[in-house]
Amino acid sequence: MRFLPHLLKRFVHKGRLVVIGPDGVRHAFGTGEDGPEVVMRLNDDKLDRELFFNPELVSAEAYMDGRLTFEDGSSVYDFLYLFSINRRGLASHPVQQALRRGWRAFKRWHQSNPLGKSAKNAQSHYDHPPEFYRLWLDSQMIYSCAYFPTPEASLEEAQEAKLRHIAAKLKLEPGMRVAEIGSGWGALAIYLAKLGVHVTAINVATEQLAESKKRAEAAGVLDRITFFERDYRELTGTYDRIVSVGMMEHVGVNHFDEYFGTVKRLLAPGGFAMIHAIGRMSPPGTTAPFIRKYIFPGGYVPAMSEVFTSLERVGLWTADCEILRLHYYWTIRHWRINFEAKRPEVVAMMGERFARMWEFYLVAVELGFLHGSNMVYQLLLSKDRDDVPVIRDFIVDEERRLAAPDA
Repeated sequence: MRFLPHLLKRFVHKGRLVVIGPDGVRHAFGTGEDGPEVVMRLNDDKLDRELFFNPELVSAEAYMDGRLTFEDGSSVYDFLYLFSINRRGLASHPVQQALRRGWRAFKRWHQSNPLGKSAKNAQSHYDHPPEFYRLWLDSQMIYSCAYFPTPEASLEEAQEAKLRHIAAKLKLEPGMRVAEIGSGWGALAIYLAKLGVHVTAINVATEQLAESKKRAEAAGVLDRITFFERDYRELTGTYDRIVSVGMMEHVGVNHFDEYFGTVKRLLAPGGFAMIHAIGRMSPPGTTAPFIRKYIFPGGYVPAMSEVFTSLERVGLWTADCEILRLHYYWTIRHWRINFEAKRPEVVAMMGERFARMWEFYLVAVELGFLHGSNMVYQLLLSKDRDDVPVIRDFIVDEERRLAAPDA
Protein backbone atom coordinates (compact mmCIF):
# COMPACT_ATOMS: atom_id res chain seq x y z
CA MET A 1 0.00 0.00 0.00
CA ARG A 2 1.34 3.40 -1.00
CA PHE A 3 -1.22 6.03 0.03
CA LEU A 4 -3.38 4.73 2.88
CA PRO A 5 -0.65 4.37 5.55
CA HIS A 6 -0.06 8.15 5.42
CA LEU A 7 -3.66 8.67 6.53
CA LEU A 8 -4.05 5.77 8.96
CA LYS A 9 -0.90 6.59 10.93
CA ARG A 10 -2.45 9.94 11.85
CA PHE A 11 -5.97 8.61 12.14
CA VAL A 12 -5.89 5.52 14.39
CA HIS A 13 -4.93 6.53 17.94
CA LYS A 14 -7.39 4.37 19.87
CA GLY A 15 -7.83 0.69 19.16
CA ARG A 16 -6.07 -1.11 16.33
CA LEU A 17 -6.77 -1.42 12.61
CA VAL A 18 -5.17 -4.24 10.63
CA VAL A 19 -5.41 -3.77 6.87
CA ILE A 20 -4.75 -6.74 4.61
CA GLY A 21 -3.80 -5.49 1.16
CA PRO A 22 -4.67 -7.22 -2.14
CA ASP A 23 -1.20 -8.80 -2.00
CA GLY A 24 -2.00 -10.44 1.37
CA VAL A 25 0.44 -8.29 3.35
CA ARG A 26 -0.90 -7.14 6.76
CA HIS A 27 -0.40 -3.55 7.92
CA ALA A 28 -1.24 -2.59 11.52
CA PHE A 29 -2.14 0.87 12.82
CA GLY A 30 -2.82 1.99 16.39
CA THR A 31 -1.75 0.76 19.81
CA GLY A 32 -4.68 -1.56 20.45
CA GLU A 33 -5.60 0.37 23.60
CA ASP A 34 -8.99 1.95 24.43
CA GLY A 35 -10.77 0.53 21.41
CA PRO A 36 -11.54 -2.57 19.32
CA GLU A 37 -9.18 -4.42 17.01
CA VAL A 38 -10.53 -4.51 13.46
CA VAL A 39 -9.20 -6.63 10.61
CA MET A 40 -10.11 -5.26 7.20
CA ARG A 41 -9.26 -6.71 3.78
CA LEU A 42 -8.92 -4.66 0.59
CA ASN A 43 -10.01 -6.77 -2.38
CA ASP A 44 -9.15 -4.18 -5.03
CA ASP A 45 -5.81 -2.51 -5.84
CA LYS A 46 -7.57 0.82 -6.45
CA LEU A 47 -8.83 1.08 -2.85
CA ASP A 48 -5.46 2.18 -1.48
CA ARG A 49 -5.67 5.45 -3.39
CA GLU A 50 -9.47 5.87 -3.31
CA LEU A 51 -9.72 5.47 0.47
CA PHE A 52 -6.91 7.95 1.02
CA PHE A 53 -8.66 10.72 -0.88
CA ASN A 54 -12.26 10.11 0.26
CA PRO A 55 -12.41 7.54 3.09
CA GLU A 56 -15.92 8.33 4.34
CA LEU A 57 -17.64 7.74 1.01
CA VAL A 58 -15.34 5.10 -0.47
CA SER A 59 -15.35 2.86 2.62
CA ALA A 60 -19.15 2.69 2.44
CA GLU A 61 -19.26 2.09 -1.32
CA ALA A 62 -16.49 -0.50 -1.15
CA TYR A 63 -18.33 -2.36 1.63
CA MET A 64 -21.57 -2.23 -0.38
CA ASP A 65 -19.78 -3.67 -3.42
CA GLY A 66 -17.80 -6.33 -1.52
CA ARG A 67 -14.46 -4.73 -2.39
CA LEU A 68 -13.85 -4.13 1.32
CA THR A 69 -14.53 -6.98 3.76
CA PHE A 70 -13.84 -7.78 7.43
CA GLU A 71 -12.15 -10.83 8.91
CA ASP A 72 -11.25 -12.54 12.20
CA GLY A 73 -14.64 -11.81 13.75
CA SER A 74 -14.58 -8.09 12.87
CA SER A 75 -17.71 -6.41 11.55
CA VAL A 76 -18.79 -3.16 9.95
CA TYR A 77 -19.99 -2.12 13.42
CA ASP A 78 -16.45 -2.62 14.83
CA PHE A 79 -14.98 -0.68 11.92
CA LEU A 80 -17.30 2.29 12.30
CA TYR A 81 -16.92 2.23 16.08
CA LEU A 82 -13.16 2.52 15.56
CA PHE A 83 -13.80 5.37 13.13
CA SER A 84 -16.12 7.16 15.56
CA ILE A 85 -13.63 7.20 18.43
CA ASN A 86 -10.81 8.38 16.14
CA ARG A 87 -12.72 10.95 14.06
CA ARG A 88 -10.58 13.87 15.26
CA GLY A 89 -7.47 12.23 13.87
CA LEU A 90 -9.10 11.90 10.47
CA ALA A 91 -10.24 15.53 10.47
CA SER A 92 -6.69 16.73 11.20
CA HIS A 93 -5.23 15.32 7.99
CA PRO A 94 -4.54 18.04 5.34
CA VAL A 95 -6.23 16.08 2.54
CA GLN A 96 -9.37 15.61 4.66
CA GLN A 97 -9.36 19.29 5.62
CA ALA A 98 -9.26 20.25 1.94
CA LEU A 99 -12.07 17.82 1.18
CA ARG A 100 -14.26 19.34 3.90
CA ARG A 101 -13.60 22.86 2.60
CA GLY A 102 -14.87 21.68 -0.77
CA TRP A 103 -18.00 20.19 0.78
CA ARG A 104 -18.72 23.43 2.63
CA ALA A 105 -18.31 25.41 -0.58
CA PHE A 106 -21.12 23.40 -2.17
CA LYS A 107 -23.23 23.17 0.97
CA ARG A 108 -26.15 25.24 -0.30
CA TRP A 109 -26.20 23.45 -3.63
CA HIS A 110 -26.23 20.05 -1.88
CA GLN A 111 -29.19 21.20 0.21
CA SER A 112 -31.26 22.79 -2.51
CA ASN A 113 -34.82 21.53 -2.03
CA PRO A 114 -37.17 23.54 -4.24
CA LEU A 115 -40.68 22.32 -4.97
CA GLY A 116 -40.54 19.09 -6.94
CA LYS A 117 -36.94 18.24 -6.15
CA SER A 118 -37.77 18.16 -2.43
CA ALA A 119 -40.37 15.46 -3.03
CA LYS A 120 -38.01 13.37 -5.17
CA ASN A 121 -35.31 13.57 -2.50
CA ALA A 122 -37.71 12.38 0.20
CA GLN A 123 -39.23 9.66 -1.97
CA SER A 124 -35.78 8.20 -2.66
CA HIS A 125 -35.61 7.22 1.02
CA TYR A 126 -39.17 6.73 2.24
CA ASP A 127 -40.82 5.08 -0.75
CA HIS A 128 -39.30 1.68 -0.20
CA PRO A 129 -41.94 -1.01 0.37
CA PRO A 130 -43.64 -0.70 3.78
CA GLU A 131 -42.85 -4.39 4.29
CA PHE A 132 -39.14 -3.49 4.43
CA TYR A 133 -39.59 -0.95 7.21
CA ARG A 134 -42.01 -3.26 9.01
CA LEU A 135 -39.19 -5.77 9.46
CA TRP A 136 -37.21 -3.61 11.91
CA LEU A 137 -39.34 -0.69 13.17
CA ASP A 138 -41.82 -0.95 16.06
CA SER A 139 -45.40 -2.12 15.48
CA GLN A 140 -46.57 1.46 14.75
CA MET A 141 -43.76 1.93 12.21
CA ILE A 142 -42.49 5.14 13.80
CA TYR A 143 -39.32 6.18 11.99
CA SER A 144 -38.06 8.95 14.29
CA CYS A 145 -36.38 9.32 17.67
CA ALA A 146 -38.21 7.61 20.53
CA TYR A 147 -38.47 8.99 24.06
CA PHE A 148 -36.99 6.62 26.64
CA PRO A 149 -38.27 6.97 30.23
CA THR A 150 -35.32 4.70 31.07
CA PRO A 151 -32.56 3.28 28.87
CA GLU A 152 -34.00 -0.19 29.54
CA ALA A 153 -37.42 0.64 28.07
CA SER A 154 -38.44 -1.37 25.02
CA LEU A 155 -38.71 0.30 21.63
CA GLU A 156 -42.51 -0.10 21.76
CA GLU A 157 -42.67 1.60 25.16
CA ALA A 158 -40.34 4.41 24.12
CA GLN A 159 -42.21 5.19 20.90
CA GLU A 160 -45.53 5.28 22.74
CA ALA A 161 -43.92 7.58 25.33
CA LYS A 162 -42.75 9.85 22.47
CA LEU A 163 -46.28 10.21 21.11
CA ARG A 164 -47.54 11.00 24.60
CA HIS A 165 -44.72 13.51 25.22
CA ILE A 166 -45.51 15.37 22.00
CA ALA A 167 -49.26 15.36 22.62
CA ALA A 168 -48.67 16.75 26.11
CA LYS A 169 -46.61 19.61 24.71
CA LEU A 170 -49.35 20.45 22.20
CA LYS A 171 -51.89 20.99 25.03
CA LEU A 172 -54.78 19.82 22.89
CA GLU A 173 -58.49 20.38 23.35
CA PRO A 174 -61.24 18.41 21.54
CA GLY A 175 -62.19 19.96 18.22
CA MET A 176 -58.85 21.68 17.58
CA ARG A 177 -57.41 21.77 14.07
CA VAL A 178 -53.90 20.30 13.91
CA ALA A 179 -51.54 20.30 10.93
CA GLU A 180 -48.83 17.65 10.79
CA ILE A 181 -45.98 18.48 8.42
CA GLY A 182 -44.32 15.21 7.43
CA SER A 183 -46.65 12.50 8.71
CA GLY A 184 -44.59 9.33 8.22
CA TRP A 185 -46.67 6.17 8.51
CA GLY A 186 -49.38 7.99 10.40
CA ALA A 187 -48.74 6.96 14.03
CA LEU A 188 -48.78 10.50 15.45
CA ALA A 189 -51.81 11.60 13.41
CA ILE A 190 -53.71 8.53 14.63
CA TYR A 191 -52.69 9.14 18.25
CA LEU A 192 -53.77 12.79 18.12
CA ALA A 193 -57.04 11.99 16.34
CA LYS A 194 -57.92 9.61 19.17
CA LEU A 195 -57.69 12.63 21.50
CA GLY A 196 -60.56 14.30 19.65
CA VAL A 197 -58.81 16.72 17.29
CA HIS A 198 -58.90 16.88 13.50
CA VAL A 199 -55.52 16.34 11.86
CA THR A 200 -54.46 17.51 8.42
CA ALA A 201 -51.43 15.32 7.67
CA ILE A 202 -49.17 16.03 4.70
CA ASN A 203 -46.39 13.97 3.20
CA VAL A 204 -44.60 13.75 -0.15
CA ALA A 205 -43.94 9.99 0.06
CA THR A 206 -46.68 8.10 -1.78
CA GLU A 207 -46.04 4.72 -0.12
CA GLN A 208 -46.19 6.22 3.34
CA LEU A 209 -49.48 7.98 2.67
CA ALA A 210 -51.13 4.82 1.35
CA GLU A 211 -49.99 2.86 4.41
CA SER A 212 -51.08 5.70 6.74
CA LYS A 213 -54.63 5.66 5.39
CA LYS A 214 -54.86 1.91 5.95
CA ARG A 215 -53.64 2.28 9.51
CA ALA A 216 -55.98 5.19 10.27
CA GLU A 217 -58.93 3.24 8.93
CA ALA A 218 -58.00 0.19 11.01
CA ALA A 219 -57.76 2.44 14.09
CA GLY A 220 -61.23 3.89 13.41
CA VAL A 221 -60.09 7.52 13.06
CA LEU A 222 -59.89 8.04 9.30
CA ASP A 223 -62.83 10.45 9.53
CA ARG A 224 -60.71 12.72 11.76
CA ILE A 225 -57.58 12.74 9.58
CA THR A 226 -57.18 14.34 6.16
CA PHE A 227 -54.12 13.01 4.35
CA PHE A 228 -52.58 15.02 1.50
CA GLU A 229 -49.60 14.30 -0.75
CA ARG A 230 -48.30 17.82 -0.56
CA ASP A 231 -45.18 19.89 0.09
CA TYR A 232 -45.26 21.97 3.26
CA ARG A 233 -45.12 25.17 1.18
CA GLU A 234 -48.39 24.21 -0.50
CA LEU A 235 -50.42 23.80 2.69
CA THR A 236 -53.18 26.38 3.18
CA GLY A 237 -55.58 27.36 5.96
CA THR A 238 -54.94 28.08 9.63
CA TYR A 239 -54.46 25.67 12.50
CA ASP A 240 -54.59 25.76 16.27
CA ARG A 241 -51.53 23.54 16.47
CA ILE A 242 -48.78 22.55 14.06
CA VAL A 243 -46.52 19.57 14.65
CA SER A 244 -43.55 18.46 12.58
CA VAL A 245 -41.48 15.42 13.55
CA GLY A 246 -38.35 14.39 11.66
CA MET A 247 -39.12 16.70 8.76
CA MET A 248 -36.84 19.72 9.19
CA GLU A 249 -33.77 17.58 8.45
CA HIS A 250 -35.03 17.44 4.84
CA VAL A 251 -35.61 21.18 4.44
CA GLY A 252 -32.03 22.35 3.79
CA VAL A 253 -30.43 25.42 5.31
CA ASN A 254 -31.36 27.51 2.24
CA HIS A 255 -35.04 26.97 3.02
CA PHE A 256 -35.19 27.40 6.82
CA ASP A 257 -36.82 30.82 6.54
CA GLU A 258 -39.34 29.38 4.08
CA TYR A 259 -40.10 26.51 6.47
CA PHE A 260 -40.53 28.63 9.61
CA GLY A 261 -42.32 31.29 7.57
CA THR A 262 -44.84 28.64 6.51
CA VAL A 263 -45.33 27.60 10.14
CA LYS A 264 -45.98 31.23 11.08
CA ARG A 265 -48.43 31.70 8.20
CA LEU A 266 -50.42 28.60 9.12
CA LEU A 267 -50.82 29.38 12.84
CA ALA A 268 -54.23 30.61 13.93
CA PRO A 269 -54.37 33.39 16.57
CA GLY A 270 -53.30 31.93 19.89
CA GLY A 271 -51.92 28.77 18.29
CA PHE A 272 -48.43 27.32 18.51
CA ALA A 273 -46.18 24.72 16.88
CA MET A 274 -44.05 21.81 18.09
CA ILE A 275 -40.95 21.05 15.99
CA HIS A 276 -38.98 17.84 16.61
CA ALA A 277 -35.80 17.37 14.55
CA ILE A 278 -32.17 16.30 14.60
CA GLY A 279 -29.56 18.96 15.32
CA ARG A 280 -25.89 19.20 16.15
CA MET A 281 -24.25 20.77 19.18
CA SER A 282 -21.22 21.74 17.07
CA PRO A 283 -20.89 24.71 14.67
CA PRO A 284 -22.52 24.58 11.22
CA GLY A 285 -21.16 21.81 9.02
CA THR A 286 -22.10 19.65 6.05
CA THR A 287 -23.82 16.33 5.44
CA ALA A 288 -21.50 13.31 5.31
CA PRO A 289 -20.96 12.25 1.67
CA PHE A 290 -22.33 8.71 2.07
CA ILE A 291 -25.51 9.95 3.78
CA ARG A 292 -25.94 12.71 1.19
CA LYS A 293 -25.46 10.41 -1.81
CA TYR A 294 -27.27 7.25 -0.74
CA ILE A 295 -29.53 7.90 2.24
CA PHE A 296 -30.86 11.47 2.54
CA PRO A 297 -30.14 13.51 -0.61
CA GLY A 298 -30.78 17.16 0.14
CA GLY A 299 -30.75 16.47 3.89
CA TYR A 300 -28.88 18.40 6.55
CA VAL A 301 -28.61 18.31 10.34
CA PRO A 302 -28.39 21.96 11.41
CA ALA A 303 -26.43 23.62 14.17
CA MET A 304 -28.72 25.26 16.71
CA SER A 305 -27.26 28.62 15.73
CA GLU A 306 -28.66 28.14 12.22
CA VAL A 307 -32.09 27.22 13.59
CA PHE A 308 -32.35 30.16 15.98
CA THR A 309 -30.93 32.65 13.48
CA SER A 310 -33.73 31.71 11.08
CA LEU A 311 -36.35 32.00 13.83
CA GLU A 312 -35.04 35.48 14.59
CA ARG A 313 -35.41 36.51 10.95
CA VAL A 314 -38.91 35.05 10.65
CA GLY A 315 -40.07 36.51 13.96
CA LEU A 316 -41.29 33.49 15.94
CA TRP A 317 -41.02 33.11 19.70
CA THR A 318 -39.15 30.05 20.96
CA ALA A 319 -41.33 29.36 23.97
CA ASP A 320 -39.66 26.10 24.94
CA CYS A 321 -36.61 24.07 23.90
CA GLU A 322 -35.77 20.53 25.01
CA ILE A 323 -32.63 18.68 23.96
CA LEU A 324 -32.79 14.87 23.74
CA ARG A 325 -29.21 13.65 23.77
CA LEU A 326 -28.98 9.85 24.00
CA HIS A 327 -32.57 9.02 23.07
CA TYR A 328 -31.82 8.62 19.37
CA TYR A 329 -28.77 6.48 20.10
CA TRP A 330 -30.98 4.10 22.07
CA THR A 331 -33.61 4.21 19.31
CA ILE A 332 -31.24 3.39 16.46
CA ARG A 333 -29.53 0.69 18.50
CA HIS A 334 -32.91 -1.07 18.65
CA TRP A 335 -33.39 -0.57 14.90
CA ARG A 336 -29.93 -1.95 14.09
CA ILE A 337 -30.38 -5.02 16.28
CA ASN A 338 -33.80 -5.64 14.73
CA PHE A 339 -32.33 -5.17 11.25
CA GLU A 340 -29.49 -7.63 11.92
CA ALA A 341 -32.00 -10.22 13.09
CA LYS A 342 -34.01 -9.79 9.87
CA ARG A 343 -31.06 -9.37 7.51
CA PRO A 344 -31.75 -12.55 5.46
CA GLU A 345 -35.28 -11.31 4.83
CA VAL A 346 -33.94 -7.88 3.81
CA VAL A 347 -31.56 -9.53 1.33
CA ALA A 348 -34.38 -11.61 -0.12
CA MET A 349 -36.57 -8.51 -0.48
CA MET A 350 -34.07 -5.79 -1.46
CA GLY A 351 -30.80 -7.51 -2.43
CA GLU A 352 -27.37 -7.88 -0.79
CA ARG A 353 -25.99 -4.51 -1.86
CA PHE A 354 -29.01 -2.67 -0.45
CA ALA A 355 -28.75 -4.65 2.81
CA ARG A 356 -25.09 -3.65 3.14
CA MET A 357 -25.92 -0.02 2.40
CA TRP A 358 -28.65 0.06 5.06
CA GLU A 359 -26.45 -1.79 7.53
CA PHE A 360 -23.68 0.79 7.05
CA TYR A 361 -26.21 3.62 7.45
CA LEU A 362 -27.77 2.33 10.67
CA VAL A 363 -24.41 1.69 12.31
CA ALA A 364 -23.01 5.07 11.24
CA VAL A 365 -25.92 7.10 12.56
CA GLU A 366 -26.17 5.07 15.77
CA LEU A 367 -22.54 5.85 16.58
CA GLY A 368 -23.01 9.46 15.46
CA PHE A 369 -25.46 9.88 18.33
CA LEU A 370 -23.08 8.15 20.75
CA HIS A 371 -19.70 9.68 19.89
CA GLY A 372 -20.55 12.49 17.48
CA SER A 373 -22.26 15.85 17.91
CA ASN A 374 -25.80 14.82 16.92
CA MET A 375 -28.83 15.13 19.19
CA VAL A 376 -32.56 15.83 18.86
CA TYR A 377 -34.31 19.07 19.79
CA GLN A 378 -37.98 19.86 20.40
CA LEU A 379 -39.15 23.46 20.09
CA LEU A 380 -42.45 25.13 20.93
CA LEU A 381 -42.93 28.14 18.64
CA SER A 382 -45.56 30.87 18.67
CA LYS A 383 -46.32 34.25 17.13
CA ASP A 384 -47.03 35.92 20.48
CA ARG A 385 -45.06 35.56 23.69
CA ASP A 386 -47.87 34.09 25.80
CA ASP A 387 -49.54 31.71 23.31
CA VAL A 388 -47.68 28.88 25.07
CA PRO A 389 -48.25 28.65 28.86
CA VAL A 390 -45.45 30.57 30.55
CA ILE A 391 -44.89 27.81 33.14
CA ARG A 392 -43.92 24.48 31.58
CA ASP A 393 -45.49 22.36 34.33
CA PHE A 394 -48.41 21.81 31.95
CA ILE A 395 -46.26 19.38 29.94
CA VAL A 396 -45.61 17.03 32.85
CA ASP A 397 -49.18 17.33 34.14
CA GLU A 398 -50.68 16.46 30.76
CA GLU A 399 -48.16 13.68 30.14
CA ARG A 400 -49.13 12.01 33.42
CA ARG A 401 -52.79 12.39 32.61
CA LEU A 402 -52.33 10.76 29.20
CA ALA A 403 -50.35 7.92 30.78
CA ALA A 404 -53.09 7.12 33.30
CA PRO A 405 -54.88 3.80 32.64
CA ASP A 406 -58.23 5.52 32.18
CA ALA A 407 -56.97 8.29 29.88
